[in-house]
Amino acid sequence: MIYSVHLDILSGSLLHVDAFTGVYIFYMSTKEFIAGIDYSLCGPAICISDMSETFSFYGCEFYFLTNTKKYARKIKDNIRGETFSDYNQEIERYETIADWATDKVSACNYIGLEGYAYNATGRVFHIAENTGVLKYKLYQKSIPVDIVPPSEVKKFATGKGNANKDAMYQAFFEETGVPLANFMGMTSKNVKSPLADLVDSFYICKFLRYEVIV
Repeated sequence: MIYSVHLDILSGSLLHVDAFTGVYIFYMSTKEFIAGIDYSLCGPAICISDMSETFSFYGCEFYFLTNTKKYARKIKDNIRGETFSDYNQEIERYETIADWATDKVSACNYIGLEGYAYNATGRVFHIAENTGVLKYKLYQKSIPVDIVPPSEVKKFATGKGNANKDAMYQAFFEETGVPLANFMGMTSKNVKSPLADLVDSFYICKFLRYEVIV
């Protein structure tokens, strides 16, 4: 009997279709996926990597949320930006962001989530509440989460635990050769969201793979 086969990359499932009966049969593959999440109220970004492949920029899938319409689009085949959902109150805001993130990583086997910057100022309680909603939703889905300190991610990427956004992007560009700033119509100086968020998610994911899971 002849079957056509389809691989759903992010779910890791094989979909066999019987050419004669049209019956769909699902099989789970042995693929494992991990995700690095740079989570925030204003610019969350996610990097998803296939554990069976060599870690690389083009081997990852990236997703982010933005309030800037020109970035809410398909930047490259593996980078997709979306606008934030509307909300009427803060808790609804937290839930819509968490639902977006949970949906993107639902097929992942392990997640690295950047921890709090303890020297942060401003709306620190809002940040904590927002992140708490995501942690709870991931807990409900039984997806293991490792909290990665920001300083460790920066040191892993640049050699310095206090590296700024420009230094993180420079390390990314030197390592990958990918002119991500150019893709997004931005400059490599005074790096800001969503470029900085994507770079952070890349290194959170890579840190998770090589320093945590090993």
